This record gives sequence, C-alpha cells and structure tokens, in this order.
Amino acid sequence: MAGRIEDYAVIGDTNTVALVDRSGSIDWWCAPRIDSGAALAALLGSSEHGRWLITPDAEHSVTRRYEDDTLVLETVFRTADGEVAVLDFMPPEAANPTIHRIVEGRSGNVRLDMELVVRFDYGSITPWVRATGDGLVMVAGPDGLRFHSPVRLEGLDHTTVASFEVHEGTRLAFSLTWFPSADHAPLPLDSLAALHRTRRWWHRWVGQCRYEGEWRDDVVRSLITLKALTYGPTGAVCAAATTSLPESIGGVRNWDYRYSWLRDATLTLQALLVSGYVEEATDWSQWLRRAVAGSPGEFQIMYGVGGERRLTELELDWLPGYEGSAPVRIGNEASTQFQLDVFGEVMDAAFTATRNALPGQAGYGGEVIVALMEHLERVWEEPDDGIWEVRGPRRHFTHSKVMAWVAFDRAVRLAEANGRSDGERVQRWRRLRDEVHAQVCEKGFDPALNSFTQYYGSKNLDASLLMLAIVGFLPADDPRIVGTVDAIRRTLVTDGFVRRYEIDGDGDDDVDGLPGQEGAFLMTTFWLADNLALMGRTDEATDLFERLRGLRNDVGLLSEEYDPVAGRMLGNFPQAFSHVGLVNTAANLSAGTESPCVTRSMRADG
Repeated sequence: MAGRIEDYAVIGDTNTVALVDRSGSIDWWCAPRIDSGAALAALLGSSEHGRWLITPDAEHSVTRRYEDDTLVLETVFRTADGEVAVLDFMPPEAANPTIHRIVEGRSGNVRLDMELVVRFDYGSITPWVRATGDGLVMVAGPDGLRFHSPVRLEGLDHTTVASFEVHEGTRLAFSLTWFPSADHAPLPLDSLAALHRTRRWWHRWVGQCRYEGEWRDDVVRSLITLKALTYGPTGAVCAAATTSLPESIGGVRNWDYRYSWLRDATLTLQALLVSGYVEEATDWSQWLRRAVAGSPGEFQIMYGVGGERRLTELELDWLPGYEGSAPVRIGNEASTQFQLDVFGEVMDAAFTATRNALPGQAGYGGEVIVALMEHLERVWEEPDDGIWEVRGPRRHFTHSKVMAWVAFDRAVRLAEANGRSDGERVQRWRRLRDEVHAQVCEKGFDPALNSFTQYYGSKNLDASLLMLAIVGFLPADDPRIVGTVDAIRRTLVTDGFVRRYEIDGDGDDDVDGLPGQEGAFLMTTFWLADNLALMGRTDEATDLFERLRGLRNDVGLLSEEYDPVAGRMLGNFPQAFSHVGLVNTAANLSAGTESPCVTRSMRADG
C-alpha cells in the first residue's frame, strides 16, 4: 500500500520526476518524460505495480531533508545497531533520465533490504530481464532500464531482491537509467561524480533568486519544486507530478495533472519574475505562444509539455487506485472543454511578458492577438465550462466573463503600449471591455447576498470570485468585493481553508456533475490571503499565510488540496499551483506596493 501523500518527497531532473516515500520506497517514476508511462507505479496500486525499496530490515526511525538549496534528498534511518543515510537524486541535463541512490553508513552496522519491481506502462508490462556483471538490463516495448548494483542480486517471483550490510564509512551507489530499448544499454555513471554535478547545478540555479523577504527558505523550496515540474526542453510547467491522486479518498475525482494549463500562465510568470528567473519566465512564455499557435477556435485550456493537443482520457482498470480511489485516469478530457477564462489568461500573460521586457515578445503583437481577440468577440457571450472544469452543463460563469473582460482590457493596454490606441479595432475592444464589465456587475452580482455569485442568476458562491480584485476588475476596497470576500469566508471556508465551490455530493449537482466531496483547495486559500493583503488587512493575511505554510510536509511540499478534518493532503502532488501561490503570496506580503498582486490589480486603473 502506498504511503500518505504527505509522506512523499520528489526528486527530478527537469525532464521527469520520481516520488520517494519515507519508508525508502520510490513508488512513482515516469520516463523519459513526466507524462510518459510509469515504470514504477506502486503509488496507484501496490508493490506489484512497480517500486524500488531500500530500507533497514529492523525496526527503525526516519528523518529526512533536502540538502540546502538542492533537490538532493537525504533520508536517515536509525536502528538499534546504527545509522544509515540514503541520498536520492536525479542529475539535470543528463543524457538519459537516471535515479541515483547512494547508501552511506553513518554509525554502527545496519542491514538493509532492497527490492526492485519494474512494470512498464503503469504497472501492466513485466520486462524481459538480462543479468550483467554489475546489475540488470530490463526491456519491454520501447522502454529499457539499466540497473547498476554494487551488491549481489537475486530474482524472486519477477522481483529483484538483495540483502546487505553497511557499517560506518561504507558507501554503496545504485542507479537506474532509462534508455530507448532499441539502443544499446548505457554504461552506468559514477554516482558520486553525478552527485557533485547535481549539487553544483542546483546551487547555481538557486543563486539567481532575488527574493529576500521573510520567508526566503520557503520560497526557494517552492521555486525548486516548480523547476522540478518544468519540462526543460520546452519550458512548460506541469500542474503536478502525478495522475489520479484523489480529491477525496475512495472517490472518483481523480485526474491526470501531468500537463500544462494556460490558466496558470500569469500567476506562474509572476512567481518566476518576482523571484528573478527571467530565463524560465521567457521559456514558459514562449512555450505558451507555441502552444496556442493556429486557429483561435482550436484553443485548448491545457497542452502536453511538448505542446501536444491530443490528451485522450483513458481509464487504467488494472490499477486499483490510491487507497482504492478509482478509476485511475491518464489523459484529460477537460482539454476539449470551452473555457472563456483562458483568453484572459493568455492576454494577461502577454501583457506581463511585454511589461517585463522579456526577450522575443514581439510575436505577441500583430496577427496572433488580433486573431485571438476577434474570436473572443464572437464567443464571449456564450456559456462555458468554467475554471474548475466541471462536468455538468455549461453556464454563464461570472469568473469566465471577468476573464473575458481581462482579455479586452489587456489587448487595449498592449495596443496603447505599442502606440496603436486609436484604431477602429482598439476602439471596439474598449467598448466591449465596458460592456462586459457592466454585464458582470448587473448579472453576476446578487444584492441580497451582497456578493458576486458563481454564475448569472445563481445563489452559489465560488472561490474563483476571489480573482476579481486580483485582476483589477474592481478595487479591493469596493463594497461589492468586500461583500464577496465576506460571503466566501462564511460559506466556503472550512477550518480556515477555502473550498472551490459548493458541492451537494449526490452526483446530480447541476453545476459539478460528479458524486462525492473534495478537500479545501490550497491555491484559493492563497487567493484569500492576497485579497486580505490588498484590503490592507495584513495581519489577517499573514496569519492565513502562516497556516498554509504549516501544511507543508517535512520537506516543504504541498499537494493540490487539504482535508482539514482528517488532517491530511489530497490531490495530485506536488502541485505547482500551490507552490506558485506560496511564492506570490510571500512576495505580496513582503513587497508592499511593488508586490505582484498590487501590480496586477492596478492595471485596470492605469
């Protein structure tokens, strides 16, 4: 059985990632890309679906940490007979994705057990295995793995096992390298040399960080996590490292998040830029431009890390799911949904990139923006599927209309910045900006509730309404914004954390379209803190931020959601959006009038 979500740490090489449990078991690894089929998939099943375990054979305690300013994970096991450490890491920019595990004897004598189960294609394919002089070669279909071991191995029921002892000063290096099965298996790399290179790489990267606020260590850890979730060859940032970790234990709200969402664009750009990572911001911005190229009518809300558009959703019926949470899904059907808010996110990202003078942003002008905006002119009055990718009927979601307003507003501002403010097209965008704003204020606001609502005519609240002040639709001190924030705090907040929207849980909900419940959403709770900061309620915002910081696991990682009743993490892990929220909110509380939230919210006022 997999560990609790918060019991995992992540290692990665900016191409793919692996999840390491406190027990010493690597239970998730997709190679060669973060969205490839998993060769180790015990996270969504059991050990028979693939894992790599190194652990003492006696009762022990565990402590772990990341080495300072790196993604090198140190797990220390203490037994009655001694202490041993395992260093887990993946070298960035390696020719082939490789997991290294260095076992170091720290004191006494400790006997350890090792178990390696490789099952390609998410636990469904048992490879052919060939012994080498120092390990194994395992192949099936397009995938190959080269396993290097300094200890004697045995085969047992399609499982590789070993038992060995380490004493003080002992150092044993294991590695597992992916390669295309049609190629020759690569020679094993020197793990100690790889460790030194990995440390230097991360130290150089962290050295670029310019955030100097109160929470620097936390911000750096979140930035490292975001970098680990970045697909280096294209600059895309994945939403998470995993698929199908449930939003409710035992439920069906299990989705594949190993893709890149357009709606994350501006917030991700802000997190990178405020921290000094201009190169990463440029790469992400240029990935965004490539991904949306083509007809604006074919716009998607998410893409593969290489820019792929076809993300067909499938259910893997041979996997029982995390703690029985089925079905396990790969691909994401929501990629075909119509969501108005992505137009606003793309245009806001374009404005952010231009405003920050990112290299190569000239392509955001001209035909791309004109085609995008002309399409939005035709479709902005249509109902859509909304920000949360609900699987119920389309609605006139208030947040979606607000983001259509953002698109028109940023298009006007881009034109003004380029000295093209008087053309007929720009005048039309100004009129539509005003029309959308007036419509939202009339149809999206309920005077009886003193709050904006989830969709036109609804009485329901929605956490996406917390974005209205952040994007500058209305000032944070506008009575309608204050009323909306207060209503959300009364209705959607559980134990201090914000749920996305109201769910009846019977499967017939006319908005959600899904049975069951979900946890509190961490990003929306960061949005609440940002709103409080914009209102000048800094002490309240800081208190809420500190509570969110306190949810991180022992190595500083956050998932998508949190169950305040059970006191455990939920959803895919680690979640980029949660870490983006931490970086931006820390900056909002540290930077005052220069904060990303203030900068973004003031755009509507010029």
